[in-house]
Amino acid sequence: MTDAVPSPADAAADASADPSADPSTGPAHHTPDSLMARLAELDIPVSTVTHPPVFTVEEAKSLRGILPGGHSKNLFLRNKKGKQWLLVCEEDRAVDLKAFSDRIGSGRLSFGSADRLMAALGVIPGAVTPFALINDTAGAVQPVLDAGLLAHEVLNFHPLNNGMTTAIGRDGLLRFIEACGHTPQIVDLDAP
Repeated sequence: MTDAVPSPADAAADASADPSADPSTGPAHHTPDSLMARLAELDIPVSTVTHPPVFTVEEAKSLRGILPGGHSKNLFLRNKKGKQWLLVCEEDRAVDLKAFSDRIGSGRLSFGSADRLMAALGVIPGAVTPFALINDTAGAVQPVLDAGLLAHEVLNFHPLNNGMTTAIGRDGLLRFIEACGHTPQIVDLDAP
């Protein structure tokens, strides 16, 4: 990890929270700067470090150094009817999609495509994060949080860019998700 990113208060002063773009192309997605500005507006403290872009949990482990707190695996999922979920779980958790789909009553789940991911959450594969819910103004993605991950007081996620990692308190994350208009479903993935 290298340089620290400006604090949310600094980012708020430097970044516009309105990411709207040319009407012919539709609204633009939020950037790390506008995300930091929104977190500052919500008075949610975070700290961010930069590092080379990572695309897998294994790459993240090798580059992040020692960052305290819980680290995540974030899976963008969909069913045949087009309903979408964002599963946020501990980075080393093996996820049985059949058992998970039974638990949440979704029917058979598969991974959403890169195009669907960009359309729904405004991020690329490797940068999937609960912070991307800021881009889901339609409420099309249901966040599902692993109770095991929430056992950590501090959590680490990419802030819409897989070349950065942002630490946020557990309560701050829950407040952020709710401020984005989502009610997260909390699931104990260890339960039978």
